Amino acid sequence: MTWAPDPAVVFEDVTITYEGSDSPALARVDLTIEEGELPLVIGRTGSGKSTLLGLMNGLVPHFTGGHVAGRVLVAGRDTADHPPRDLADVVGVVGQDPASGFVTEVVESELAYGMEQLGLPPATMRRRVEEALDVMDIAELRDAPLRDLSGGQQQRVAIGAVLTQHPRVIVLDEPTSALDPTAAEDVLGAISRLVHDLSTTVIVAEHRIERVIHHADSVIHVADGRVEHGPPEQIMTRATVAPPVVELGRWAGWVPLPLSVRDARRAAAPLRRQLGEHLPSPAPLPERLGGLVAKGVSVTHGQLVAVDDVDLTLRPGSITALMGRNGAGKSSLLWALQGSGARSGGTVGVEGTDPAELTPADRRRVVGLVPQTPADLLYLETVGAECERADADARADSGTCAATLEEIAPGISPDVHPRDLSEGQRLALVLAVQLTADPPVLLLDEPTRGLDYTAKAALRQALRRLVERGRTVLLSTHDVEFVAEVSDVVVIMAEGEVIADGPTAEVITSSPAFAPQVAKVLAPAPFLTVGAVRSASAGGVSP
Repeated sequence: MTWAPDPAVVFEDVTITYEGSDSPALARVDLTIEEGELPLVIGRTGSGKSTLLGLMNGLVPHFTGGHVAGRVLVAGRDTADHPPRDLADVVGVVGQDPASGFVTEVVESELAYGMEQLGLPPATMRRRVEEALDVMDIAELRDAPLRDLSGGQQQRVAIGAVLTQHPRVIVLDEPTSALDPTAAEDVLGAISRLVHDLSTTVIVAEHRIERVIHHADSVIHVADGRVEHGPPEQIMTRATVAPPVVELGRWAGWVPLPLSVRDARRAAAPLRRQLGEHLPSPAPLPERLGGLVAKGVSVTHGQLVAVDDVDLTLRPGSITALMGRNGAGKSSLLWALQGSGARSGGTVGVEGTDPAELTPADRRRVVGLVPQTPADLLYLETVGAECERADADARADSGTCAATLEEIAPGISPDVHPRDLSEGQRLALVLAVQLTADPPVLLLDEPTRGLDYTAKAALRQALRRLVERGRTVLLSTHDVEFVAEVSDVVVIMAEGEVIADGPTAEVITSSPAFAPQVAKVLAPAPFLTVGAVRSASAGGVSP
């Protein structure tokens, strides 16, 4: 007689319907995730991914409510009979913002905290802390304050803190959404070690599919409350969301469908030869100057120089992407340009005015800023109240903000609470609030975090409409695929300094870390997006 472990997660004909809803959030889900498997959960915003993840650790329905039919088993335990506290030793969850879940101040204390709650002996805790430091490659950070860590380091600490409890299953929600490409690969490498070396089951939900798909053993596709689970190359042929390399493979009809740049490049040799005769012309930059001019801008935080003598010119009618590693100084620069943040030196001019010299109300009419967490700017009880306040603050006609919101994200009820909106809807609301003042310059800090491909397309269209009206946009982002689609100019920062500034195609194709997938597949042909390839096909290129 042979012994085999229980599957890590089993869904048996699971349907869940929330109170007040006419249709189930998930319907008739049958799903088995084996020990040591790395499945990638994909789907559009609102498809039911969050509900699926919540069912795995008992948050759904024990905290959310709702009626569940069927059965969910995690490491053999029925979640109907085991609330989250009874599952903490077998399933760990790391959310989109790991820092928000920290409860201590130092790395080593954070790694030990969960074990203290489980009442483990001190000797066991010490051994497991050392194991987590080694597995996550953060031993040198043992005594570091959590607030001083980069985004990638915080993510690895958060995973390590869950790992010390020896769960059989770890659920990661958007683990790379706030990370630069290099830090994202570091985190994904650590996740792969957990799967391959420790046989831990790691379930990853991620909108930036291009970063994770080549690590995944399987794909769980959630669409309209239905769930499909299978090999990545099978599921991605018809998934409702897909990264650029998959889109390119679908359009070109490549079989098997490539999931990585390497496989796509092998299949693309004939296409590269054809594209060599239909190269795109560089898009001309707007000739007008003076949207925003910064000279010698510096920002210091104590002894730390966050921004070091930066010169920057943003042209009206253009979108500039600000890129660089976590901690490069991007957010500090945005707040200094907007005028609310500290500035230890330099000048900023917008139409002859320095925003730092204006009152907050007047500043919003000159430079709008959407922060990394848009919800920080929302404080009223309904969407309608937020829009009415924005109209009053901007001295705009009643209904201006609501009309802008409807244009960016149609169908949002004015009666809903902002906290009940999706990430994309909250971003749209804050963007509408900022645009109500009609500032000539708009700054956005990580605007695509938590957005699916459909929401990114809507944001791209909204930003393009702005620059067509002569507005100036600067967005700080790690999302190289969004940059390839939307930006005219790219500025790259490192250690507080600008190290590159030029047309998008010229800057990002010269950097392996910041080049989009299509550029890597089709190099040396200067194509950045699948859309550009399709346009070339209209000129005689066939897949």
